[in-house]
Amino acid sequence: MAPPNGNDRDTSGTTRRSLLAGVAALGVLGAAGCSRVATASTKDGGDLLERLRAAGVVRLGIAGEIPFGYIDKDGELTGEAPQLARVIFKRLGVDRVQPVPTEFGSLIPGLNSQQFDVVAAGMYVNPERCEQVIFSDPDYQMLDAFIVRKGNPMGLRDYKDVVEKKAKFATGTGYAEIAYAVEAGYKESDILIVPDQVAGLNAVEAGRVDVFAGTALTTREVVKKSSKAESTEPFKPLVDGRPHVDGGAFAFRPTETRLRDAFNKELAELKKSGELLRILEPFGFTEDEMTDLTAKELCGG
Repeated sequence: MAPPNGNDRDTSGTTRRSLLAGVAALGVLGAAGCSRVATASTKDGGDLLERLRAAGVVRLGIAGEIPFGYIDKDGELTGEAPQLARVIFKRLGVDRVQPVPTEFGSLIPGLNSQQFDVVAAGMYVNPERCEQVIFSDPDYQMLDAFIVRKGNPMGLRDYKDVVEKKAKFATGTGYAEIAYAVEAGYKESDILIVPDQVAGLNAVEAGRVDVFAGTALTTREVVKKSSKAESTEPFKPLVDGRPHVDGGAFAFRPTETRLRDAFNKELAELKKSGELLRILEPFGFTEDEMTDLTAKELCGG
């Protein structure tokens, strides 16, 4: 996801403050249990799956982003990635999922330092991240879109417009959209980096920036109750001069290929049966977001 790259789903009444309060509360609960996951063997693709089956629980790294993975107003874990994780890990013999909230930029470091077992945050697969973790195949694909003021007074439809019209530009911490804007010619030091799309909406509404870039799904969800801002039509960003479609997936430590492969097998069955779309639909996903992209393709071969 940009975070989702990689990735806030239900913006109806959920403020950033209440969301973070829920995250903080769950962080305390998680810390009360155990501060680190068990270290899996690095031999023969790792043995973490067996350890998870024995423990009966898998710890999911989430980044508080609707609709990918977040704590709702009732303090419950939800989002497309946690819900999909529930289904797949149940099939793998692991009955429970436990959230470990963190900032998006801390997901990969947290995974590799064993603070949780899997990243379940709708994270975009890209070559840079593929050097640090291994990904499942994507469970969704996504285009980009902008949050702009009502009526889109500057006529911003893609990153080229942002550069040519010298728009004040913002995006989220660790988002893939940073690189897309830079490729289009925007100076990275001039980009306003905010925590997420809720903060991006606030920046646009307050006039601090002209545009916030995020995923098509999160931008259209977050502006639903705004009287001052709207989401633009989705578009494909350019990567190396060619139109690009992102895909979001689960991330695993590089040693855990057995767990990744078992996860991929179950994911493929859900895609084939059509159950994947039924799982993701409540979070705003449509047939347009279903994909046959592979992690190998998005990692660059």
